Amino acid sequence: MEKAIIGKKVGMTQIFDDAGKVIPVTVIQAGPCVVVQKKTAEKDGYDAVQLGFEDVPERKLTKPEAGHLKKAGVPLKKVLREFKLSNAASVNVGDELKADIFAPGDHVDVTGTSKGKGYAGVIKRWNAGRTPMTHGGGPVHRHAGSMGSTTDPSRIFKGKMGAGQLGAEQITVQNLDVVSSDPELGLVAVRGAVPGPRGGIVCIKSSVKKVLAKKGEAGVSVNPQKASARVNPQKASARKA
Repeated sequence: MEKAIIGKKVGMTQIFDDAGKVIPVTVIQAGPCVVVQKKTAEKDGYDAVQLGFEDVPERKLTKPEAGHLKKAGVPLKKVLREFKLSNAASVNVGDELKADIFAPGDHVDVTGTSKGKGYAGVIKRWNAGRTPMTHGGGPVHRHAGSMGSTTDPSRIFKGKMGAGQLGAEQITVQNLDVVSSDPELGLVAVRGAVPGPRGGIVCIKSSVKKVLAKKGEAGVSVNPQKASARVNPQKASARKA
């Protein structure tokens, strides 16, 4: 069953599992979200739901935005996001989704906007090298240097690394597992880092990747045809004292 919700990044911390191992997690305020619109394959060509997150006064919305929400008969929301869900028919306009839709062990994809770092040079943006500081030539040690071709092709190909805007891009981190979920506080903790600053809007959706189950500990085999499963009497560890 596919699930999705909008949330706000609270920050990172670490928790301990039952074995005492530390787990780095990102805490996300997931929801509550309300279903604003429902799209069907018969009418729109695909199945999807539009969710609204975070209450906002009407004066901060445009008339089309406010009219769209009023038509649905739902509270006015600041953030609207659409999710393509195979089970979109199971929800209706006005339904409220909370953090309890995700449980520990679920695998999710988290989408957010990375931190914007302004106009950056090639060293900061692409990790390019620089010329020796004793080489001379003026303040050009951190410049990109010559990259023009000769008569053919007489141009720079698209995609060449260079200076430009760094960050402020939509990034999706896939296949993160939910470590814990607190329905009372509306918080979800996912393993690892997610894009964006504290307070940034993120979207959580069921992972599109197939999660393979682990098949035993690494280096241990139960197959007698494999050398790792056979006892070698020549080894001191296998000989009886």
